[in-house]
Amino acid sequence: MPWLGQAAIDWLRSPDWKIVDKALEWGQQENHHILSIEDERYPVLLRETVNAPPFLYVHGNLQTLNEVHLAIVGSRNPTPDGRQQAYEFSRSLALQGVSIVSGLAIGIDTAAHQGALAAGRTTLAVVATGLDRVYPASNRELAYSIAASGALISEFPLGTPPRAAYFPRRNRIISGLSVGTLVVEAGMKSGSLITARQALEQGREVFALPGSIHNPMSRGCHALIRDGAKLVENVDHIFEELGPLIRTVVSASCEGNKQATDLSIEGPAADEIFSEKLNDQEKRLLSCLGYEPVTPDHLVARSGLLVEHVNAMLVSLELSGYVTSLPGGLFVKV
Repeated sequence: MPWLGQAAIDWLRSPDWKIVDKALEWGQQENHHILSIEDERYPVLLRETVNAPPFLYVHGNLQTLNEVHLAIVGSRNPTPDGRQQAYEFSRSLALQGVSIVSGLAIGIDTAAHQGALAAGRTTLAVVATGLDRVYPASNRELAYSIAASGALISEFPLGTPPRAAYFPRRNRIISGLSVGTLVVEAGMKSGSLITARQALEQGREVFALPGSIHNPMSRGCHALIRDGAKLVENVDHIFEELGPLIRTVVSASCEGNKQATDLSIEGPAADEIFSEKLNDQEKRLLSCLGYEPVTPDHLVARSGLLVEHVNAMLVSLELSGYVTSLPGGLFVKV
């Protein structure tokens, strides 16, 4: 067994039979599976990677493991705009037949899983604990929803708690399952950059969404782009790179699907859509907002409107979904 290290071989020669019995009992439950790397149901792309896990615990539908997957990862503390982008990209890709892989973490991961589920499609969550627990606990209901149609995946034995060292190991499975990895928002020390680096080492494509130069959560994405990751503004940019591979596999399942969304609306057309129900002063204020965070005082100076009117309109525009408030009393256009 050349793919096993010496530590694994030693363990197999003298296993902890209580752990083995517990795993076998777990594997006999409905939709619970334990796959060895030699199992024909083991994910093909993952098997091709260096240091592929010798065993996978899977809770869910095994048929989803060999669909066409794209990983979407990013910050655990994203901006509202970043969270929305992850959701919309995931939903649009899922509607076009691509299964979304992420890590069940709060933030971008959660939004990516939710976007795929909103499209009525499958998503895979690769976790860094045993599958007899959910981490973070706040995503328990989300985990159940994922397992109902897609799958929860781990290489770690039952009972394994979350530990910092396990998450980089988890990340190589996320990228290894996928034809490419999209990083939505990431700081310079983000674990998402580890996933991106592992994707490159595995010979997979890496994509990154650009953001404001003032947003620290965009700096990791900008660094990836400088290092050669493909800059992405809409899903078409992903299909341009992966089109022959993805479209060949998913075209049949998407034939006649009219629900796919287009994320490439931009320029005057988008402004017309967003401003058609606003009064003149609201349109004036909205035109002074961009995609970089600004304070109400800046908007007063730009628009020439009274401060009390600006504050009132910002509340109204946020409730209507035209702007988003950020920590520190800042606002950005959605």
